[in-house]
Amino acid sequence: MAIGAVAWLMMESRKPGPLTADKIVNIVREDDGGSIAEQLERAGVIDSATWFSLLTLLDGNRSGLKRGEYEFKAGVSMNDIETLLAAHHVVQHKLTVPEGLTSEQIVQRLRDDDVLVGDIKETPREGSLMPDTYYFERGFTRQSLLTRMAKAQTKIVDEIWKGRAPDLPIKSPGEMVTLASIVEKETGKADERPRVAGVFVNRLQKHMRLESDPTIVYGLVFGKGTLGHSITKAEVNQVTPYNTYIIDGLPPGPISNPGKAALEAVANPLRSRDLYFVADGTGGHVFADSFEQHLKNVAHWRQIEKDAKDRLAPDATPPSAPAVHGALESADPASFGKVTAPTASLATSAVVLAHLAKIGASRNRLDAALASLSSAAAGAKTMEELGAVVAGVNDAPAEGDAFADQDSAGTSDGSIASVPLSPAMLTDQKAREAKYGAPELTPSDNGNSGAAPLAQPSPSGRPRIYDASEGTKLDPLLNKTYDLSYAKVVPDLSHQ
Repeated sequence: MAIGAVAWLMMESRKPGPLTADKIVNIVREDDGGSIAEQLERAGVIDSATWFSLLTLLDGNRSGLKRGEYEFKAGVSMNDIETLLAAHHVVQHKLTVPEGLTSEQIVQRLRDDDVLVGDIKETPREGSLMPDTYYFERGFTRQSLLTRMAKAQTKIVDEIWKGRAPDLPIKSPGEMVTLASIVEKETGKADERPRVAGVFVNRLQKHMRLESDPTIVYGLVFGKGTLGHSITKAEVNQVTPYNTYIIDGLPPGPISNPGKAALEAVANPLRSRDLYFVADGTGGHVFADSFEQHLKNVAHWRQIEKDAKDRLAPDATPPSAPAVHGALESADPASFGKVTAPTASLATSAVVLAHLAKIGASRNRLDAALASLSSAAAGAKTMEELGAVVAGVNDAPAEGDAFADQDSAGTSDGSIASVPLSPAMLTDQKAREAKYGAPELTPSDNGNSGAAPLAQPSPSGRPRIYDASEGTKLDPLLNKTYDLSYAKVVPDLSHQ
């Protein structure tokens, strides 16, 4: 029975597993995730942790399986999984360190990598690390990777130093690394490195200063970054131990970590008479063996820079005179819009302005009249006398008006009228007064209650205008049964 079970397990171990797609699984320590078999089962790589443990026990590999980050292919069998873990073929990660970085910059790259672990005790010496692409597994320490870089640099420098040209003005491997670090920062073209190295070697042999711009930058920031701007004249003249415009010979140490190609270029430079070089606008440089030719090359480079700026801003034109600090320059009409004379008719504008002036004058007179009325005592002037009466409201009836011949103080039967009424309206009013009663008018000021009260005059002296139903039961202001603001609703007066 047991033999049959073992035979069955051996057959099953060769069959495709449950994975339907490639998968990366990080198998951690048993304290964190359990046994290897259990972690594989949870990840869906195998069907049964029990059968996988029994298989590795029968094969004698149970204690030989190693933890780590593995990539399992789709359908991987238990046999292949066992072989992979026993050989410790884990996933390899990589980190590329470009040539020309400072040690400070390389350390920062290692700290930014989330696959590496651990801290870095101190920044390595400048120029002691070899730029390259390094492979490592998950959990590899940053300090271990720095150690690997330093060992690679020592080995390569020793090999290149042994094969150097015999007549170089370089006395030690350290000086070779220092000059190579300058060459590395001066050009990014591989085929130019030997020629650039040859220029510096020629200058050292002639006891000329190297005058390398990257040494100015390093002397100011000491490998922590860049200036963030073009080198100024003051910075060229600033004294630092690394400024090769000021010091003679090589600086006291490397200004970057040079790659293998730069080291080889310094150890075996191109033989030429070149003493100068300047950018040519294509990413490379143009070389010269005389200062006069170098000045021409520099002028050509300046023109290339100017043409590049003009292409970036083709519409920009330089000012005709030097700008004065704090002065306000005229705005460009193309950028901000040009102020032009209005195209509308001037006659129309004049009419509008005259009308607005007339309204303003009338408003001023009215304000003055209202102020006078509010503070005047008895005998103050009327609105008409002040000239503040609105035309068409308090005017007397025009000559020929249909009601002009009617007495404005009353009707033919002596009753008081507020407005001229037609015979039909008078008949209707009398009928309403007979049914609902006459208006209850306020007694006159002379105290004669028996006399017919007179209507209070308006400020203009004319009869006050009021509704004929005012003071009666028909007064709409006293009737609360309907909404006065809605004219189509008729009040029900049948109960009154």
